[in-house]
Amino acid sequence: MLDSITSTDDFIAGVAACVPAMQARAAGYDAASAFPHEDFVQLRQMGLLTATLPPELGGAGFGLGPQGAKNLAALLALLGEGSLAVARLYEAHVNALQLALRYGSHRLAETVARDAREGRLFALWVTDPADGGVRLTSARTLTGRKIFCSGAGAADRALITVGTPEGTRMMIVRAPGADVVKPAGVKLAGMRAAITGAVDFTGYAVNLDDWLGGAGDYLREPVFSAGAWRGSAAAYGGLVALLKLYRDELVSRGRNGHPHQLARFGSAVIAAETARLWLHNVALRACLEDGPAEEIVAYVNLGRIAIETACLDAIRLTQRSLGLGAFMEGAAAERIARDLAVFLRQPAPDETLERGATYYFQNELPA
Repeated sequence: MLDSITSTDDFIAGVAACVPAMQARAAGYDAASAFPHEDFVQLRQMGLLTATLPPELGGAGFGLGPQGAKNLAALLALLGEGSLAVARLYEAHVNALQLALRYGSHRLAETVARDAREGRLFALWVTDPADGGVRLTSARTLTGRKIFCSGAGAADRALITVGTPEGTRMMIVRAPGADVVKPAGVKLAGMRAAITGAVDFTGYAVNLDDWLGGAGDYLREPVFSAGAWRGSAAAYGGLVALLKLYRDELVSRGRNGHPHQLARFGSAVIAAETARLWLHNVALRACLEDGPAEEIVAYVNLGRIAIETACLDAIRLTQRSLGLGAFMEGAAAERIARDLAVFLRQPAPDETLERGATYYFQNELPA
């Protein structure tokens, strides 16, 4: 709970004050491919894990209503500025909680809220290997595994998708410890501190109270696609961090008055402001759900691509201006650009753009 925070503004200011320390620790966590424990200890003590719970469950309502949408966007952007790995892990926590509260029973909602108040971190593990994912057996146990599990070995709870005779359903499970987590089988260039692994659930005993929703609810729109706005918010934070480093490096080199450098930096600022404006609007559209599902999904899809494009533009411009300094291992600009490039690799970008464009070919343009 936000016991020590007198207002949401104070809470956001408190998170902002943590950003420099998060940035200072990020290089070490990246080099060690280690979970950012210190960051989560600090943020957990501040009430980060309960911020998105409704007030009646002990939270601050981030993500609820217009002001809640603004608050959650600001929070995710700050975390992305501090550490994209922290932002990725926290976004999964938020996603899992919101799905549990939306589709779960009253009893499950109270359980996950209590867990969050007690400081337990939730993960979201929904990616299946090519040979099949997690399935329910006739013995009421699970079999199979999940891959690309961010926070594996560090998260306390996880929302997973499970194949059942009726179709794919969601379930909250106790996350296994690091001793049973397997390597993901690949080593990603970035986002190493998100500690992505593979988790085998074979033999896991099912608690019937831990199911949430019905078959197909995980993919139900607009929540499934529109929820991508949270990742875009974190990515925007990474863009801001990169842009500040870019500016400071040019100043330290005495190159901030060079016309070509000014032109490139101005273009990067344009990209960042474009992303910020899109983020404001997609946060409202996704959180308020005040229109047809197809319209919400189309708008958020286009916003996701716009913010991705802005981030990629900023990476390109930073690397062009800083030269080899942006590629030296251990340099902050190198790590942030690497993390941001990996973070932006969300599924089906072409389909996302096509779906948004198709909607606005057939309907009124955004106003």
